[in-house]
Amino acid sequence: MVRDITEIKHRILEDPYLHVVLYQPEIPANTGNIARLCAAAEIRLHLIYPLGFKVDDKHLKRAGLDYWHEVDIRHHESFESFLKTKDGKGNLLLFSRHASRVYTEAKVSRGHYLLFGRETLGLPSHIREAYPCYAIPIWGKVRSLNLSTTVGITAYHYLHQMERF
Repeated sequence: MVRDITEIKHRILEDPYLHVVLYQPEIPANTGNIARLCAAAEIRLHLIYPLGFKVDDKHLKRAGLDYWHEVDIRHHESFESFLKTKDGKGNLLLFSRHASRVYTEAKVSRGHYLLFGRETLGLPSHIREAYPCYAIPIWGKVRSLNLSTTVGITAYHYLHQMERF
């Protein structure tokens, strides 16, 4: 029997360096890989619903392997409910292939929130226009980078910038 990841007793980080926020993620393997990265780097993970999969999906569980209990994960019914529960400590930074600024231009401090959009549609324009938005450069002839790759690039860049390692 596959357990629902919302029922697993998760780790609680007192003061995480970063928060990764996934806006309506669609692919369970990406979310699982990002959850593993968050567990490894002690980053809090936020999932904004609706999701494109069930949280008891066997692929999601497989991608996170046996690390789900190590992830500080929060579930939000909508973007608006996420904003209401977000503590005032950290700024919200968005990532989109449509942004004109490069992610290395952002100055990130402990407690900031990194928001990433859906794999197929990204973030809605009204959200992108309301907050600072950054992109990872792509020189080749591809449309975008994989979501879990993008989260890994930015999260570890900012952890390094904050001298976490």
